[in-house]
Amino acid sequence: MTLSSQDVHESGDDRLAASARDHLWMHFTRMSAYQKTDVPVIVRGDGAYIYDDKGKRYLDGLAGLFVVQAGHGRTELAEVAAKQASELAFFPLWSYAHPKAVELAERLANYAPGDLNRVFFTTGGGEAVESAWKVAKQYFKLSGKPLKHKVISRAIAYHGTPQGALSITGIPAAKEMFEPLVPGAHKVPNTNFYRATEHGDDLERFGIWAADRIAEAIEFEGPDTVAAVFLEPVQNSGGCFPPPPGYFQRVREICDRYDVLLVSDEVICAFGRLGHFFGSQRYGYQPDIITCAKGMTSGYSPIGAMIASDRIMEPFLQGSNTFAHGYTFGGHPVSAAVALANLDIFEREKLNEHVQETGGDFRRTLEKLCDLPIVGDVRGDGFFYGIEMVKDKSTRETFDDDESERLLRGFLSKALFDAGLYCRADDRGDPVIQLSPPLICDQSHFDEMEQILRSVLTEAWSRL
Repeated sequence: MTLSSQDVHESGDDRLAASARDHLWMHFTRMSAYQKTDVPVIVRGDGAYIYDDKGKRYLDGLAGLFVVQAGHGRTELAEVAAKQASELAFFPLWSYAHPKAVELAERLANYAPGDLNRVFFTTGGGEAVESAWKVAKQYFKLSGKPLKHKVISRAIAYHGTPQGALSITGIPAAKEMFEPLVPGAHKVPNTNFYRATEHGDDLERFGIWAADRIAEAIEFEGPDTVAAVFLEPVQNSGGCFPPPPGYFQRVREICDRYDVLLVSDEVICAFGRLGHFFGSQRYGYQPDIITCAKGMTSGYSPIGAMIASDRIMEPFLQGSNTFAHGYTFGGHPVSAAVALANLDIFEREKLNEHVQETGGDFRRTLEKLCDLPIVGDVRGDGFFYGIEMVKDKSTRETFDDDESERLLRGFLSKALFDAGLYCRADDRGDPVIQLSPPLICDQSHFDEMEQILRSVLTEAWSRL
């Protein structure tokens, strides 16, 4: 890169922002938005806060990206990473093992519900979902049911960006540019009770209705062709849809009836987000596979995993059968070491218990915003909430595409960040603000979030 005379006079921080604009291709980002404005550059984190290159502090209301469970600036995790890198920086799990991967696999198996004892490591959540679909297809081929290959997932649900995981994803706008995708992925209704007005106030009846749509889809596609159902404990996209009472219990019955695997996609919901190591434990259901990532290391190093039951592993233990699938950096020694140290923090500082004890306070603090005319619904669980914005509270009328664009990208995203809160304003589904803070947060942080949100949402309404 050749610097102009103007560049020479810019500060180092300004040059970094300019270089980011010229060379860094950011993820899920409308790049044209930074043609005339600086790219925000985050340089440091400490506890529940992050700092930009100009020294301004922001409350991290999204834990990075539903990731930094133990908070920023944990030097002990950095030290563990450095120590492991000095001993064994890399070795693959392709027919070999290394100690940290073995220790982490055993620990995850001990945390996981039931007989989920087999851990296949990846480098992220989308890879874990991809691995789960592939293993489900091969499992049924090895079990004498070769036609079972299709998957059922929910409308608007996000499951990742690899071609298979993207096919499972239920967000049309996220997929249309990459079609044709992997065939065989079919969608059913999600559990957005706020929009399910035809069910009145009967949440449990709505949950059974939504679960039964899975049985209906399996029957329609043919039970001999469906391999798996992929569901998040709390659905992320659309704004944190928790499951109604009895929903997952009915889904489990349906999967057993049709010999379909239940995959609990816990890339967000695992590792304390809902106050348990796994979200399926929060809602009392037994999956056949769990996919997870994000909070396993609190983001200090990338890792993910597919955790499968002994039943699924059994045919792969026979003869020459092989799961011909893997990733160079899956179960990386440094990441595995950091994950073990991060899980030590969970146990030592009782992070799961903290979420269980204070999650209700978080909800009550956010529900104070319901007195604003723009706030239609506050929903979620644990430390994972969505605030749905509406144009009319009495009718629950939402914003059209034009209004949503002006509200979210034209105002809210920048205004919240400028006010000192990093969170997500999104319209995958209806317009929502999502909050998923580090698990170390307390009432002071909840209050800070509520105050910033109140101020910015009040201004947003006045602009509308």
